[in-house]
Amino acid sequence: MASSAAHSAFPPRYGSSALGKLPERPMPTFGASTHQQRTDLQRAERARELKEREELEREAQNQLSEEQRQEIVEAFKLFDLDKDQKIDYHELKVAMKALGFDLPKAEILSILQTHGSLSEPSNPNIPHHPRLLLAFKEFQTIMAQRILARDPREEILRAFELFDEGGKGKINLDDLRRVARELGEGLEEEELAAMIEEFDMDSDGAINREEFLEICMQ
Repeated sequence: MASSAAHSAFPPRYGSSALGKLPERPMPTFGASTHQQRTDLQRAERARELKEREELEREAQNQLSEEQRQEIVEAFKLFDLDKDQKIDYHELKVAMKALGFDLPKAEILSILQTHGSLSEPSNPNIPHHPRLLLAFKEFQTIMAQRILARDPREEILRAFELFDEGGKGKINLDDLRRVARELGEGLEEEELAAMIEEFDMDSDGAINREEFLEICMQ
C-alpha cells in the first residue's frame, strides 16, 4: 500500500493529462515560402522585361522621321482589311513588302509566332480555325526597328526603282517627266533636261544607280 501511495506522488507523464502535454508548434512552411518567393521573382522579372521593351519601343519611334512613322501607319491601315487593328500572315507579308521588306515565308511566320497571338472566335455557333495575328503596336515596333537597321543605300536604291520604270538600271528624261507629272510638279522640259545633264557623269543621257547614290549621299 505504501508503494501505491509513493507512486501517486510522482508527477504525471507527458500526455497523461492536459497539464503535462507539450505545446504544439506550427511546422515551418518552407515549401509555401519558397514558392511565393519564386512567384514574386518571376513577376518582377516580367515587369523589368516589359519596362525594357517599352523603353526600346519609345527609343525606336523617336529615332524615326515623321514621314517614316506615317508610312508605317498607312501600310498597316491599307492592309488591315477588316479594320480590327490586327493583320494575318498574308496581310503582314504585303504590308512589309510595301515598306521595302520582302521577307520569305519562314521569316514572316517566325515574326507571327514570336510577337503575334491567336485569333478568337467571333461567333460561338460558327466553327473557328485559329490564326496567328499581329497587332498594330507590335507591327509598329518591328517595322521601326527594321527601318532603323536598314542601310541608307537600300533606301536610296528603293527610291531609284520608283523612278526607273521597267527596271532599265537608269533614269532617263521620260522617267523624270512621268514622276513630275505624278507628283503634280509643273516642271518645264528644259528644267528636267538640265537635271539629267547636271548629274549625268558618263554623258549617256541618263542617271544610273551609282550617279543617283552620289547625288543622294551628298
